[in-house]
Amino acid sequence: MPICSGRLCYFPTPTIAATRRRMCRCNAPRLFDFLQRWPPDQPRPEGYDIMSVNNKRVFYVKYLAHEIYAEILRSRPDVRLDRLENETADQIAAPILAAAHAYQIGAARDEIAGHFHVDRELLARAPNLLIVSSNGAGFDPVDVEACTAAGVLVLNQSGGNAHSVAEHVLGMLLTLSKRIIEADRALRRDANINRNALMGTEAQGKTVGIVGIGNVGRRVAALCEGLLGMKVLAYDPYLNSAEIAVRGGEKVELDELLRRSDYVSVSCPLTPDNRGMIGARQFALMQPHAYFITTARGFIHDESALVEALRNRSIAGAGLDVWAKEPPPPDHPLLQFDNVLASPHTAGVTREARANMGRIAAEQILDALDGKRPPRIVNPEVWPRYAERFARAFGFAPA
Repeated sequence: MPICSGRLCYFPTPTIAATRRRMCRCNAPRLFDFLQRWPPDQPRPEGYDIMSVNNKRVFYVKYLAHEIYAEILRSRPDVRLDRLENETADQIAAPILAAAHAYQIGAARDEIAGHFHVDRELLARAPNLLIVSSNGAGFDPVDVEACTAAGVLVLNQSGGNAHSVAEHVLGMLLTLSKRIIEADRALRRDANINRNALMGTEAQGKTVGIVGIGNVGRRVAALCEGLLGMKVLAYDPYLNSAEIAVRGGEKVELDELLRRSDYVSVSCPLTPDNRGMIGARQFALMQPHAYFITTARGFIHDESALVEALRNRSIAGAGLDVWAKEPPPPDHPLLQFDNVLASPHTAGVTREARANMGRIAAEQILDALDGKRPPRIVNPEVWPRYAERFARAFGFAPA
C-alpha cells in the first residue's frame, strides 16, 4: 500500500509505483510528478529513478497491428499504454493526448476518425508528443510536414509485411493473366460457357514494370524473375541504375515502363509528389494486353481515368487492393468490370505479417523512448529538433 506523508505521497518500491501509483487518494503530490520535475543536474532520491516509474506514455486508437505490440509494452513497467476509440469522449481523450509521448497510429486513413489523424490541430492538443508510429509501411493519416515542424519523429514499419504484399501482387498477376476471376464469374452466371472466349496468357517470360522498387517492389521482382523468368523494369526516382540492378530491375522512366510492360505493378508510398501520378495519359501509354496492379495507396492512380481505360479496352484489366475510399462501396464503377480483381486493402493482412508488424513497431517505440535511434524514420531531418524536445522531456539526449 502507498505510504503517505504531509509533503509527499509515494510507494514502497519502484515496481509498485509503476503498477499501482493511482491507488492513493490523498491530496499530497505524487512521486511520479515529483520525479518528473526533479532538476536533471541533481542526483535522484536513493532507490528511485525517473525512468523506473510509469512515465512513458503511449496511446493508440481502435486497434493495433497485433496483440504482441501490447504484450511487449506491458513487459516494461516504465511504459503506460492507453487505448482510445474513434468515439471516445473528449473529456477522456484530452488528458491522454496531453500527456502522451508516443502515438501508435493505424496506417489506413478511413479506419481512424479524422480528429485522431495527426495534423496541426492534434499536435496542438498533444504538446508532449515526441513520436508518431504507423502500424504499417504507409502513413496516410499523418501530416509529416506538420510533425517535422513540431519536432515530432515519424516512424513506419516498412518491410514488415513485404512478403505478404508481394505474394498478393503475384496472385493478382496470375489470376488476371489466366483470367481466373472472369471464368469463375462466368461459370456462376451462365449455363453454357465457351471456354475459348476465356483464353488467358502465360506470364512466363513476359515483362513486369514495377513502380517503386523498395521493400515490396524488390520482392515482387525476385518472385517474377525467379519463378517465371520475367524481365523486370523499374521506375524509382530515389534509386540510381546500380541500386535498381541490385534489386533485380532495369531502371527506366515511367513513360517507358508503361509502354514496354505486360504488367504494371505499383508499390510506392503515397506522397505529395506522386498523388495522381497514374492518370488518363499514363493509362493510354499502356499496351492493350497489359494489366494494371496496385497494392500501394489510393490517389496514386486516378480511378475515373482507370474506369475509362477499362471501358475503352485500352488495357486488359486491373488488380486493385487500394482505393480512394476504403472500403469502396459495392456500386463503385470499378467493381462492375469482370476483368477487375478487387480486394479491400488486404495485401498485407496475413497472420505472419501482422505479428511481424506488431513486433517491430513495439521494438521501435521502445528503442526511441529509451533514447536510441530507430531504424525506420520517415522524417530524418527532424532529428536535431526532436532530440532537444526528448532531452527536455526525459532529462537526457537520445543517441
